[in-house]
Amino acid sequence: MFEYLASQLVYRFLGLSPESHAGQALHFFVMDTAKIFFLLFLVIYVMGLLRAILSPEKVRDYVRGKPKWLARTLAITLGAVTPFCSCSSVPLFIGFVEAGIPLGVTFSFLIASPMINEVAAVILVGILGWKLAALYVGAGLLVAWVGGAVMERFRPERWVEDYVWKIHMGEAQMAEVDTSLAGRHRYAMNEVREIVGRIWKWVLAGIALGALFHGYVPQQWVLEYLGDRDNWLAVPGAVLLGIPLYSNATGVIPLAEAMLGKGVAIGTTLALMMSIAALSLPEMLILRKVMRWPALTLYASVLAVAFTLVGWGFNLLQE
Repeated sequence: MFEYLASQLVYRFLGLSPESHAGQALHFFVMDTAKIFFLLFLVIYVMGLLRAILSPEKVRDYVRGKPKWLARTLAITLGAVTPFCSCSSVPLFIGFVEAGIPLGVTFSFLIASPMINEVAAVILVGILGWKLAALYVGAGLLVAWVGGAVMERFRPERWVEDYVWKIHMGEAQMAEVDTSLAGRHRYAMNEVREIVGRIWKWVLAGIALGALFHGYVPQQWVLEYLGDRDNWLAVPGAVLLGIPLYSNATGVIPLAEAMLGKGVAIGTTLALMMSIAALSLPEMLILRKVMRWPALTLYASVLAVAFTLVGWGFNLLQE
């Protein structure tokens, strides 16, 4: 349906040739814009119907007081199924610190939250198939677990800004939730407006990058420099490339689609996706508000190494 719509608009109405760079790029942009925004609205609405209000304070309270292994598991799980992104990092970090949750657990949440969510997982399945979606989610969960545990070994408490320890946010006052069908519908629609309103620019930017890559980057160049699984520099290069970019897990999917379509190795693609979602410069600048540069440097180094190892590993396993 979406491909037919794009073909009618680009090739028939606008008269562009399917063989031209502009035609291929615009066809990709129209098709993915329609498909991804349809899935965004649908998945966010359905999840809003099924999920009660899950504020940062409630996430904090779920993790508080649990044994460390269980707290880390809960933190990663909640990070993966909640729509929080880097814009929520500072209040979440402060709330976790105030609740006495170990910083290693907090870092596991901060890694998982921007990199994995149920919306991105469903769109990954719809765009790229369940196998790549499972690879991305599984690798993200592993990086969040190991990354938080490694951070904990370096005692990052000494690098948290002093004011964070002095903040007392108080107990969250949970408003009564209307659990009727009409109330859940209103909540689901608010979720759609809030989340789509927050991320639509990054999704369009990701689609545009993917369209340019799909239409204008020669496949021979891609196969020579990014498609070779034995090119060990391609993966760390992809991780470094993701740092100046900024998007969320949903926004990087079109770029990944275009890269895979051109023959880029799976591990290289996964490394770039993770780097853009969790290691971007804007993400680091936001986190700088609550932690000093040594902690940020360690955090970025742990993630860069983890993403590189994930990329190399999947490239070796790729048939």
